[in-house]
Amino acid sequence: LAYARVWIPDVEEVWKSAELTKDYRHGDGVLQLQLEDGKVSVCTLFISTELEYKLDPKTNNLPHLRNPDILVGENDLTALSYLHEPAVLHNLKVRFMDSKLIYTYCGIVLVAINPYETLPIYGTDIINAYSGQNMGDMDPHIFAVAEEAYKQMARDERNQSIIVSGESGAGKTVSAKYAMRYFATVSGSASEANVEEKVLASNPIMESIGNAKTTRNDNSSRFGKYIEIGFDKKYHIIGANMRTYLLEKSRVVFQADEERNYHIFYQLCASGHLPEFKALKLGKADDFHYTKQGRNPVIDGIDDAKEMSTTRNAFTLLGVNESYQLGLFQILASILHLGNVEVKDRDSDSSIIPPNNGHLSVFCELMGVTYQDMSHWLCHKKLKTATETYIKPIPKLQAINARDALAKHIYAKLFNWIVDHVNKALHSSVKQHSFIGVLDIYGFETFEINSFEQFCINYANEKLQQQFNMHVFKLEQEEYMREQIPWTLIDFYDNQPCINLIEAKMGILDLLDEECKMPKGSDDSWAQKLYNTHLKTCALFEKPRMSNKAFIIQHFADKVEYQCDGFLEKNKDTVNEEQIHVLKASKFDLLVELFQDEEKARSPTGAVPATGGRTRLSVKPDKNKGGQASKEHKKTVGLQFSLLFGVFDPKRAVQQLRACGVLETIRISAAGFPSRWTYQEFFSRYRVLMKQKDVLTDRKMTCKNVLEKLVQDQDKYQFGKTKIFFRAGQVAYLEKLRADKLRAACIRIQKTIRCWLARKKYLRMKHAATTIQRYVRGYQARCLAKFLRRTRAAIVIQKYQRMYVQRTCYKRKQAAALVMQCILRAYMARQLYKALLREHKTIIIQKMVRGWLARQWYKRTLKAIVYLQCCIRRMRAKRELKKLKIEARSVEHFKKLNIGMENKIMQLQRRIDDQNKDNRALSERLNSLENSHAAESERLRVELTRLRGAEEDAKNNANKVTSLLEELERLRKDLQNTQKEKKAIEDWAKTYQEEMEKMISELKEQNHLLKNEKNDLNRLIQEQGQQWTEKMQRALKEETQQLEYDLNEERSRYQNLLTEHLRLEEKYDDLKEEITFAVNVPKPGHRRTDSTHSSNESEYTYNSEFAESEEGTRGGEDVSKAILDMSLFLKLQKRVSELEQEKQSLQNELDRREEQFQRARARDDEEHKKARSAELEYESLKRQELESENKKLKHDLNEMRQSLRGSAEAGSAAPGSPAYTVLLDQLNASNEELEVRKEEVLILRSQLVSQREAMQHKETMTEPLPYIEDVQKLTDAKEISQAYMGLKETNRSPRFTRRPTEVNELVSRLRSPFPDYHKLNEDGELWLVYEGLKETNRLLESQLQAQRRSHENEVEVLRGELQSVKEDNNRQQQLLAQNLQLPPEARIEASLQHEITRLTNENLDLMEQLEKQDKTVRKLKKQLKVFAKKINDLEGGQMDVSPGQTTDEPVHPVNIPRREKDFQGMLEYKKEDELKLVKNLILELKPRGVAVNLIPGLPAYVLFMCLRHADYINDDQKVRSLLTSIINSIKKILKKRGDDFETVSFWLSNTCRFLHCLKQYSGDEQFMKHNTSKQNDHCLSNFDLAEYRQVLSDLAIQIYQQLIKCMENILQPMIVSGMLEHETIQGVSGVKPTGLRKRTSSIADEGTYTLDSIIRQLNSFHSIMCQHGTDPELIKQVVKQQFYIIGAVTLNNLLLRKDMCSWSKGMQIRYNVSQLEEWLRDKNLMTCGAKETLEPLIQAAQLLQVKKKTDEDAEAICSMCNSLSTAQIVKVLNLYTPVNAFEERVSVLFIRTIQTRLRDRKESPQLLMDTKVIYPVTFPFNPSSLALETIQIPSSLNVGFLTRV
Repeated sequence: LAYARVWIPDVEEVWKSAELTKDYRHGDGVLQLQLEDGKVSVCTLFISTELEYKLDPKTNNLPHLRNPDILVGENDLTALSYLHEPAVLHNLKVRFMDSKLIYTYCGIVLVAINPYETLPIYGTDIINAYSGQNMGDMDPHIFAVAEEAYKQMARDERNQSIIVSGESGAGKTVSAKYAMRYFATVSGSASEANVEEKVLASNPIMESIGNAKTTRNDNSSRFGKYIEIGFDKKYHIIGANMRTYLLEKSRVVFQADEERNYHIFYQLCASGHLPEFKALKLGKADDFHYTKQGRNPVIDGIDDAKEMSTTRNAFTLLGVNESYQLGLFQILASILHLGNVEVKDRDSDSSIIPPNNGHLSVFCELMGVTYQDMSHWLCHKKLKTATETYIKPIPKLQAINARDALAKHIYAKLFNWIVDHVNKALHSSVKQHSFIGVLDIYGFETFEINSFEQFCINYANEKLQQQFNMHVFKLEQEEYMREQIPWTLIDFYDNQPCINLIEAKMGILDLLDEECKMPKGSDDSWAQKLYNTHLKTCALFEKPRMSNKAFIIQHFADKVEYQCDGFLEKNKDTVNEEQIHVLKASKFDLLVELFQDEEKARSPTGAVPATGGRTRLSVKPDKNKGGQASKEHKKTVGLQFSLLFGVFDPKRAVQQLRACGVLETIRISAAGFPSRWTYQEFFSRYRVLMKQKDVLTDRKMTCKNVLEKLVQDQDKYQFGKTKIFFRAGQVAYLEKLRADKLRAACIRIQKTIRCWLARKKYLRMKHAATTIQRYVRGYQARCLAKFLRRTRAAIVIQKYQRMYVQRTCYKRKQAAALVMQCILRAYMARQLYKALLREHKTIIIQKMVRGWLARQWYKRTLKAIVYLQCCIRRMRAKRELKKLKIEARSVEHFKKLNIGMENKIMQLQRRIDDQNKDNRALSERLNSLENSHAAESERLRVELTRLRGAEEDAKNNANKVTSLLEELERLRKDLQNTQKEKKAIEDWAKTYQEEMEKMISELKEQNHLLKNEKNDLNRLIQEQGQQWTEKMQRALKEETQQLEYDLNEERSRYQNLLTEHLRLEEKYDDLKEEITFAVNVPKPGHRRTDSTHSSNESEYTYNSEFAESEEGTRGGEDVSKAILDMSLFLKLQKRVSELEQEKQSLQNELDRREEQFQRARARDDEEHKKARSAELEYESLKRQELESENKKLKHDLNEMRQSLRGSAEAGSAAPGSPAYTVLLDQLNASNEELEVRKEEVLILRSQLVSQREAMQHKETMTEPLPYIEDVQKLTDAKEISQAYMGLKETNRSPRFTRRPTEVNELVSRLRSPFPDYHKLNEDGELWLVYEGLKETNRLLESQLQAQRRSHENEVEVLRGELQSVKEDNNRQQQLLAQNLQLPPEARIEASLQHEITRLTNENLDLMEQLEKQDKTVRKLKKQLKVFAKKINDLEGGQMDVSPGQTTDEPVHPVNIPRREKDFQGMLEYKKEDELKLVKNLILELKPRGVAVNLIPGLPAYVLFMCLRHADYINDDQKVRSLLTSIINSIKKILKKRGDDFETVSFWLSNTCRFLHCLKQYSGDEQFMKHNTSKQNDHCLSNFDLAEYRQVLSDLAIQIYQQLIKCMENILQPMIVSGMLEHETIQGVSGVKPTGLRKRTSSIADEGTYTLDSIIRQLNSFHSIMCQHGTDPELIKQVVKQQFYIIGAVTLNNLLLRKDMCSWSKGMQIRYNVSQLEEWLRDKNLMTCGAKETLEPLIQAAQLLQVKKKTDEDAEAICSMCNSLSTAQIVKVLNLYTPVNAFEERVSVLFIRTIQTRLRDRKESPQLLMDTKVIYPVTFPFNPSSLALETIQIPSSLNVGFLTRV
């Protein structure tokens, strides 16, 4: 049909995709196609080219159809609907190039592409993820293949094989290495050294002698190897064995261009300068023929000298000593020299080696053979006939071949010897139960020139392919038979004809052996025999057209043309027997060892390597091993071929696919029913093709009915029991139907939605139009009404306006007229008035003018008249004067004058009278004026006097005028100069003023700027202060978080150590039980624990003897052992803490030890000199002390007697009364004590005397006894004083107090001048004395040393304090100097900060001292209570009266206060009931009954009340025994029922409650805050159990971890199924084709878990913990751990399962997570941090659902996925797989964009989350409000032997 997509052949790309443009009809010879040449950028746009594709007229085969895009990129190639070469190639290309996935399944085959770079997919986390998983459940991986092999070996107990095949450089060795690493990690190694490490240690050796550089690989393995990994019955690795095949010996003597010989030769040449290699006479690699033929002896980046060092170290690790190594290198060097031996022609039939050939001489010297023999047999050979033997020379060519054959033979022998030693190192003495073999061998090879080596390799691969085909065919048959499908319908290709062509009678190998036996056999004759035999009879054999020395074989992979040249010679591979004899006669031991037994030096098939068919027969191990694998019923095959990331070569890929047999596997699968679906999967996938009436309750019948309707040809499918089998292409057809149905549904949905959208749009538009019309019409109506109103209003306005205008105009006119009239009239009146006024004014002016004119005329006239009169009178006066002057000169004048004078006198008399009157008036005035004048005159007189003085001064100063004038002149000049200077100064001042003003302005500007800058700085400082504050807060927060993280890490590390300790403890117990079970010999009597066990046992160690505590008295012994162990641990723990505290002080003491040693030596010398005098003084003081004590005792005795008399007189105590008896006993005791003191003094004196006498008679005694010698050793006062102390202690013992006579006798004997030592020692008294003396001596020495140490410590402490004071002083001075350099503000702040720091430190020190004092006070209080109780007990004991002393006399009553009999919250039990107590309360207690019927934590309360009573009675042994029994019993029950969640939860709750009780009632104030007064009264009074609290805390941690493991084991099977696989939202996700991988599942389906199953299980966990009374905070921590496990396991599986990375699965995951969050809300646990642990899973689900196209999407993803690592984000994007056709894949460019954006993230490169992580647990203190005295113990606990106190 048109638009069908097909594959057509292409020269460059092998296959190209095209699309039909025209329907194909039967009989058409041409297809109309349109090529898809390539994609443009990232879009799905194609550049298309139209062409015509001609069909083959012979076969008329149509091109291969393409699979739907939805199937491209599948994990399993068999999931493809169309199984053919282009589909496989395209699928691998998409996975490799787009998804960066190198592994792909092909049924049971794993195809691996070598990326030539290290990928992070081989870590331990990946191994753990694949461990226990089915092969088809996870993405393809080498670990999945290894897991499948391991599980089937462990389950079916059948050996397994893994075949790793591929071309050179494909990564076969690395894959085999990863497989072995997986086995070692999963199974664990039973030996001390890991087998994988041993095999890896052998790798440098095997690579150096078996690897070489080729054109395709710098480190190509040129041999095949089969590594057999052995396992024991527990499937732990115990050893390995290596077999090698097909060593390419020809490489020793020949290398092609750009290739090298084996690495070891180049390593030797690079290390030839070493001293140990000087004797080998090595040079450069270019100097030897065997290493220079490739013309490229150097590999880039490889240092052969370093590699040589690595090789030698590997030899050493595997046990090959130095001498053997040098021997190996000596043989290798001789091979190089042998290759340089030059052979020359003597004639045409003979050759010769020139004499004294240097390289041959070195060869013979190194090999220890003679030069003549070797040179002779290199050019000759021995021929044997029936009658005689003769030597024949050989030509040069044969001699060179013989030389090369010898070199290859020696190298092969050396190779086999090294392999044998490697196997010895890998061998294990433990018996092997099963094994897994890993075969690493060449794949199918074809080159331009193929020779004998390629023929052998391809023959081996033919045999392997036959075995593999049979295995796959067998698996197909088993599948069909299991599903009850007729398997006769299946046919597959069998390569038996090709194998027959090679190995059958008259086959190629048979003819080759026959030709080798012919005397004149040659490659040409052999080729002719092949042509004659097979050319016409076998279709698989062909002859090239242009060659008569080659033949072609049609192998399963391809046609290969072999060149016949060299076949015979390589097949013979003969070595001159005489050369071997020469080597056997060598003096070189290692060489003789290689050739000592030719029969034993066989290959694994038993063929002698030196015979003609060695190379051919070495193929047989592959065939035999393949048969072995088939017998083992299972063979897992791994395929390798090499490509580079980013580079995909289709030609090379197809070649490798063909060569490695992948296409053959596909052909077998395609021949039958390659596609398999379970009925449920088929129903889920193709439910859309069914109608509602077709859906039945029986899924199988539903699928049958639907298939019969959809596929008419019933041969295209078969119905099995659980699956539906489809022919090739049927899934694609069904996918097409499904896509068409979905497309039609989408179109219909689109049509409906578009119709709905259009209708909604139309309705919206209609409604909008109606609304608009309504509003427009309303608007228009409103506008019309408004217009009419405006018109009406306008008319009215016009009317009134016009009226107003007219009236205004009228009024204005009227007013204007009136104004005009008024103005006019006024004007006229004014004019009239003005005229009148003007006339009046004129008249006035005229009057005035006329008057003025008249006055002016009068004045002028008067003036003229007066002037004229004056002039006339002047003239008359002048005349009269002249006359008078003349008359005066005459008498008449005087007479006339007198006459006139009389009249005048009369007149004057009258005038005088008038004047007198006036004078009187004036006299009066004159008097007043005189008075004033007198005053004025006086003033003037004074002034005159002053003026006269001034005049005199002026006269005096007159002389100075000249000088003053001169001075004035000078001053004028100075003034002028000054003025000039002033002017200059003024100019300068003006300039300066301008400058200053300018500067001031600038300073003002700068000041302004500085103010602004200051403001800015202040603002900046404030901002920086805020920033620093925020930064400090953030830093504080980060530091707090870091400290919390470190604390959690430390807790986790500590708890992990506890876990490891528990594991080792359990392992120890298991081993002990195994040993006990193996021995099974009961020994009667006392059982002892091994000393090593008891010494190494700690508080965590479970005491196995205590497990048998129910077996009588032996249980008590075991409990005592446990108690001792527990006390030992507590002491050790305390000692450890003390050692940690002393660590620093010891470190400081270490530096000063030498100086102290010198001082101590000097001090010891001085003390030794003073020792005797000090001891004598000590003895004297001791005697004085004894005498004073005697006096004191006497004084006490007298006082007691007086008091006794006084009491007797008072009548308070009569003889025989209890008080009297007590006093009498005290008196007797005092007397006895007094006698003892006296005896001590006597004994001390006697010892001094006897010692002195013994020193005098020391030389006279000839036969001293041992005791006498011991006594004579008492040579100084110190020993005597020690003896005194010993005797003192001895005399205080009851034995001496009861036998005073013996003491007296001993004293008397010692006092004698010549004591009889035999008599003295007859009862061992002297020995007892000496023993006491020695013990006392040791005690005093220890005390002296302790005092010395304490003194030294005090000195050192004082020195340390002095040093600290000095340092503090220096620090203070430095701070002071620094502060002085600072500005004042900073100085004040620094000083304040320093003062705050100092006060804080002092405060902390004071707080520490206060805490220490508080502890000391509490400790002293407890001791005081203990002493008080002891005193009370002693007083009570003294008050007791023995029955013999009881009389009938009346007893005086004693008032003893007694408390009321009230229950104090204590339970008393007997010592022998302790086992019964722990048995009933711990070992045999059923948690369910206690949790349901009783109060939570009841066993903990009961045990604590028992502990309280033991504390109350001050019985430390009972306390220790009870606590140890509780701990060990809890461990025992947890070991026995550790997999029961209910039991573990119950004892976790009770252990925590018991721990809280120990804290709550410990007496510490921090734990007593919430106690009632009654609870405070119940606190422990005698013992501080802080160390036991730590032990119980560690036990609680172990129980918590066991609870988590138990919970994890229950949840683990549910998580993947419930969170990922189950469809919570039905119909959202569709199941894609899964291929053949599901049939390799090792575990049958045990039922499907759902999300409801997980939630139900979580509810169960939560309800159980709540019933048991678990602390809420602890429940939160458990829930957080649960959710972390769920999230981590789900995310890890998501990252390893490509089929789960889809949009619909993301929706399912988010829905499931929301259900879990809802569960948290229901349980009020949202604050426990559980939701945060699911954040990576939530972000991964969101990542599956968000858009993944543009840069904005990439930015959103980077900001959203902050809890996912870069590797995880990229992995999810690479794995994203569309489930439906309408989804799009993630482009490579988008993934690169994400990687670029996330490049700067600092995170762990780990891909998977660690599911083994357990958050560190804490146990917050949770006091109980339950009062102990209110607890009622039910009878169901069976603890009736407990007594309430």
